[in-house]
Amino acid sequence: MWTVPPESPESNALAAIASRSDGPPIEPAWRVTVNFHPDRTLGDSSLLEVLAKDGVLRSQFETRTSNGGLTAFEGGDRWRWESRIFSGAYDLESASRRPKYGALNYQRRSVGASPRFGSSHFRLAAHVFQRTTFCYPDSVFEPQRFGNASHMGLIKACDSDHRDDLDRYIEAHVHGPVDLSQDVEALVLDPCYVGTRVEADALTLPVRVEWHSGFRVAIDTVHQFPEYRGQRYVELAATLAVDGWLTPAIIGNAAVSGQYADDDLKKVWHYLARFAKTKQDSNNQSTGPEA
Repeated sequence: MWTVPPESPESNALAAIASRSDGPPIEPAWRVTVNFHPDRTLGDSSLLEVLAKDGVLRSQFETRTSNGGLTAFEGGDRWRWESRIFSGAYDLESASRRPKYGALNYQRRSVGASPRFGSSHFRLAAHVFQRTTFCYPDSVFEPQRFGNASHMGLIKACDSDHRDDLDRYIEAHVHGPVDLSQDVEALVLDPCYVGTRVEADALTLPVRVEWHSGFRVAIDTVHQFPEYRGQRYVELAATLAVDGWLTPAIIGNAAVSGQYADDDLKKVWHYLARFAKTKQDSNNQSTGPEA
């Protein structure tokens, strides 16, 4: 199990956040989740194949990929936000030293804390809390409020905010490596991947595979909200829908086909993530897909 070295970039970053955190300790039953799309590819390999080979989660600075913005380079927005939040702790460090991002699942949602970034998620082990920092809102909004395992005063701010549902999550930054075999409790997949290559690849990882309640939205529902992301994305959603429905696998197949812009598919995913009827409960311990 990795521990934070003294006088290191990680310890400096943790100290910078500790000096600005307040509130009660984190609840032991909560977890950090890392949402992502498990059916994407990197080169000729599936994302899960790459993860199985690497054995670790990597930051956007290393992968140059993201389900959000792509600004992880020196002088870019992500670099600037991290420099401000962590008081310059990582400014001169290699990409591999950068923190890995997730969100605090204090509501214990079966689909993870930040489905904006993907249909599935890694649920990290409790011991990772000791090297994790938090902010609200997302660092893209240049937050002023921070937290850690000892002082988590961000819950009320998140619960009382009137932002869109997809933007209301407490951002988490895990400092140091995230080893799949040591730091991850489970990979929690959408049931649309049962019996697919995604499931087969997931079973090669050194983590337990679980299933959440599932994302699924009727295209008729999407048509009711053209103002949410724009009429062009409603029309794209209608083009992609199968038998009048959207699922994560349908969008994933469109992404792998190379026929559509990634940013366009991201907006379609936002419709599915925002308006799908899912069970937002604490049933994140399930071991099989629901009927």
